[in-house]
Amino acid sequence: MHQTAMTAREIEARLEAALELVQYSRYSAAPLASALAPLTRAEQEYVLRWAEVICKTNTDLAYQFVANAPQALSLMPPPTVDAWIIRAMDVYDREGLYPGCAILGRAALFAAEAAAAVNGVALEEMSHVLELFVQGLSGRKLRIDVADEPYTDTVSLFLPDRLHVFPTRDDNLRLYKATVALLWAQTWYGTFRLSARHADALPDLLERYPQPARALRVFNAFETMRLIACLARELPGLHRDLMALDDLSGWREERDGPWAQARQRLAAPGASVEDSAALLEAHYATEPPAPHCYEGVLHVELAERAMRERIARERDQFRVALARLRMEQTPRGGAVRASTPGRFELRALPDSQYPERHEFSLTLDGQPLAPGADVRALMDSIIQDLGNIPEDYLVAAGDGGYRADMDRTEGGTETTREQGVFLYNEWDHARSHYRKDWCVLREHNVSPQDEPFVERTLRKYAGVLPELRRTFEALRGEDRLLRRQLNGDDVDFDALVEAQVDMHRGRESGERLFIKRRRLERNIAVMFMVDMSGSTKGWINDAEREALVLLCEALEILGDRYAIYGFSGMTRMRCELYRVKRLDEPYNDEVRQRIAGILPKDYTRMGVTIRHLTYLLGEIEARTKLLVTLSDGKPDDYDGYRGDYGIEDTRQALIEARNAGIHPFCITIDNEARDYLPHMYGAVNWTLVDDVRRLPLKVSDIYRRLTL
Repeated sequence: MHQTAMTAREIEARLEAALELVQYSRYSAAPLASALAPLTRAEQEYVLRWAEVICKTNTDLAYQFVANAPQALSLMPPPTVDAWIIRAMDVYDREGLYPGCAILGRAALFAAEAAAAVNGVALEEMSHVLELFVQGLSGRKLRIDVADEPYTDTVSLFLPDRLHVFPTRDDNLRLYKATVALLWAQTWYGTFRLSARHADALPDLLERYPQPARALRVFNAFETMRLIACLARELPGLHRDLMALDDLSGWREERDGPWAQARQRLAAPGASVEDSAALLEAHYATEPPAPHCYEGVLHVELAERAMRERIARERDQFRVALARLRMEQTPRGGAVRASTPGRFELRALPDSQYPERHEFSLTLDGQPLAPGADVRALMDSIIQDLGNIPEDYLVAAGDGGYRADMDRTEGGTETTREQGVFLYNEWDHARSHYRKDWCVLREHNVSPQDEPFVERTLRKYAGVLPELRRTFEALRGEDRLLRRQLNGDDVDFDALVEAQVDMHRGRESGERLFIKRRRLERNIAVMFMVDMSGSTKGWINDAEREALVLLCEALEILGDRYAIYGFSGMTRMRCELYRVKRLDEPYNDEVRQRIAGILPKDYTRMGVTIRHLTYLLGEIEARTKLLVTLSDGKPDDYDGYRGDYGIEDTRQALIEARNAGIHPFCITIDNEARDYLPHMYGAVNWTLVDDVRRLPLKVSDIYRRLTL
């Protein structure tokens, strides 16, 4: 049914309530309401709904959104407006209020960029293609990751999350490939090799100049010239793509002058990074040519750190590999004497066609060896960093030459986090790898509510509470029966019957004929992960809170350690975890008030919460660790975290929890749970409560069965 648009006065009243403008005298809802009045009712409701959401983050940001919303709706369809809002909120999270408001104030620019992006290419959809492309080139395996500008640390190739430089999709994809190729060339043709064998590391070399940033820019220009020449010799088809992109972007090569002369020198087959360093000294004061559209930047400190760690690790790994090769050459039954360790030599066999490349022959006491693919890959990686394999690498490791940390993978970084903020990876099943530090999680305490919710719940269930308490008291005092004991408290009749049968058959009968009772010692830690998404509003939220009240009453009898956390949020940048009760916190009046304060929030991003609670459970000692989720539906968040993506990330997080020795279990009221929970939790690690009114009692019963 078509609804009539609201009047300016009606909108003004709604805005004052949504934006709490009575507290902000410097703002007035009247001009905003006048601007919204000409919109349709659906558009008005759309703006007001978003205003309420943004106001939860910041009132000023919400006001700026409403002020710019009419223009945005005139320029963009609602999905694009949604993206504009999310962009502004992400910028607010990272950079603060004024940058976030600036995004909202540039709706026309965002609309133009969005229109141009129709023919753009997203890294997310092309990352697998680009990874295969890199694998087709030479050298060590390189990961594809996201950054604001292209660069490499020699472990990963970092690229913008979207390219829409050219008007066609094919050209933008070609730009991605060209950028990847040039970054790969930096790792393959030795842009950072200066750091490994020069008297000055590259960062130190740049610091000698009055303006290191300028020196870096000039050095990068020289290296780009050299690398393009290398690609022209070895990968002419790829080089033609680079030239085509130069033509499309309007880039023009200087035909004379100092840069043309430098280009000739760097195009020589034997040119190396040393030549670029020498040219930097001669041309530091000269303005470099404009960068190519596929040209990245240099982060020399990151590359040097990664190389330094890898060089040290691979030196030890190579010496261990040589020791293994030496043992393989020892005659069966023979021994390797320390006095005659064997001499390894490496002979370079230059490639006349490609001077940058060498083949290497490894010998032991003059006899050629045929190292396996893993050793060959290790040699290639060392040569890629150093240009050769130094003499001190060719000494086989002795006893104790191996360390467990030699097998650590690259790329591990220690993240310094502000208090109460945690960064977590997220699993991208389409790309089969993690998005590093993708989710930002913040812990908050649930605001206590001074209302008698717990008392009302206890009165409501007064009839079943005594039985519930008796059940858990019996569980606390339950003994385990150990059968077939040599002595004990009672006769094991099953064992006695078997012994009689054995005697009649002429076989020796067993002596373990008793049952011994042993008091169970409970050593359990459990965390309850409670869905606080907007879909739990109303009676579902009431049932969740009632279930927690009854559960706490029961667990206080058992003495098990337990914690309660709620979760919700909106987009990966605002994943919220709400502390109701910590493991080390007593069940007191404040916790009861926090249970009363559990209220519906926003969306359901489950993976990051599971990872954080897994981390918290990993910090404690317990024989049994449980992670029990109470939820009303499947994973879902505003920024596309839904469907297969959300389910697969949650499943991966649960696998991580199980690998950490934690038993996950899910209690749901979603009648469609059979379609996805077995895949996420496993066939027997979930249960459906089809009548939400039974949830409070059902949760306690499920916990009792889980911990028997």
